[in-house]
Amino acid sequence: MKPELRIGVIDSGHAAHQRIAAGRRFFLQAEGVSEGPLQEDALGHGRAIIQAIGQRAPAARLYVAQVFDARGVTSAAQVSAALYWLLEQQVRLINLSLGLRQDRDLLRQACAAAAARGVLLCASSPAQGEPVFPASYPGVWRVTGDARCSAQQWSWLNTAQADFAACVRGSSPGQSGASLGCAALSGHIAAYLGAHPDASNTQVQQWLQDNARYQGPERRQWPCTAS
Repeated sequence: MKPELRIGVIDSGHAAHQRIAAGRRFFLQAEGVSEGPLQEDALGHGRAIIQAIGQRAPAARLYVAQVFDARGVTSAAQVSAALYWLLEQQVRLINLSLGLRQDRDLLRQACAAAAARGVLLCASSPAQGEPVFPASYPGVWRVTGDARCSAQQWSWLNTAQADFAACVRGSSPGQSGASLGCAALSGHIAAYLGAHPDASNTQVQQWLQDNARYQGPERRQWPCTAS
């Protein structure tokens, strides 16, 4: 019997119809980060992320850490607390379809703790612009969106911005971008781990590289003009 595959999702929550194994909300108060039961996903972002993962790995058990408020704002302290909680749940992979502008020691340390336990971290990274965190930390796979990819494809970019990219199209209008690309790649990884539960992180990475539909960034062809 294959071991249970546990996937962590740090986001805005989940929809009522989406089945999850467990969840916890992390929110700021005057004395610091507090935690409590999940609340309704006011943004719908988490719902889209969970759907993207579940579409590719329906057998995975999802553990949801809710860190966004109704404005779509979170902090390094909340994300760090969510990471430690997910480590307690013994997840194998954590999807972070989010990016913070500021480098914070506590978030860096939380990611290092996850990496030290062999937990895979996939975090969204913009296709261009300033680096974000936790995608820019060592041991975190930087993932963006790739419009070339269909639902079951991904690309190995190996650029200054991102390591991998995947499908950016969601099931609802307005769902696109690095967040969905990150969730799609996490879904592909979860599907592979479900079939190969003993695979190491190095083996997962090699499989992703060997089976990428595209290698390198998209090369746009610009029309020539007469001089």
